[in-house]
Amino acid sequence: MQTLTLYATTAGIFLILDAIMLNMVIAPLFRQHLGDAILDSPRIGAAAAFYLFYVAGLLILVSHSAYQDGDIFRALWQGALLGAVAYGTYEWTNYATLRDWQPSMVFTDWAWGTALTGVSAAGGVWATRAIFG
Repeated sequence: MQTLTLYATTAGIFLILDAIMLNMVIAPLFRQHLGDAILDSPRIGAAAAFYLFYVAGLLILVSHSAYQDGDIFRALWQGALLGAVAYGTYEWTNYATLRDWQPSMVFTDWAWGTALTGVSAAGGVWATRAIFG
């Protein structure tokens, strides 16, 4: 039950924060540079697959052991590291291979993914520990 709660709280934090940032900053920035290459609305199945898989990986690689040890700071920094690697891989590969990918897109989304993943991991650990003690 604790693992399911850890997953649910982490996913909830991740989804809420990402929805806000995507709508307010990332989508307008990407639209500015990529124009009609951006869909009017996302492919929900693909987005759901990413979120489900990414949060599961975050739990396996970071949050579960940090929760067991009661180390919220470790969840924060290891989550941030995972986010930097994952979002950095996406952004730098796109910048290396796609003509219209811009440095402002790379640095904005890379920084966001780093912060989002760290905060979500730490928040999930904190919330689950608050629920279960």
